[in-house]
Amino acid sequence: MEMAGKLSTALGRDVRYHDVPPEVYRKLGFPGADDLGNMFQFKRDFEKVFCGARKPDIARGLNPSLQTFDMWLAHNKHRIPLE
Repeated sequence: MEMAGKLSTALGRDVRYHDVPPEVYRKLGFPGADDLGNMFQFKRDFEKVFCGARKPDIARGLNPSLQTFDMWLAHNKHRIPLE
């Protein structure tokens, strides 16, 4: 939801977040839907474990040009097709 708000501001249009539960995602029927549904479920059910394994300070040490979403959006919003 936070990203949708930031996109709305940057693009000057309403961007809405639509939650699709992993159980629904698995039923979408395209190749890999099951795997992606499993990944989304893991992220949902084990958020602390998932996020705890990723330390931004270490990542920035490995890649000093690593950007936040805000930084990326400021540089790339013009590349997002709106129609």
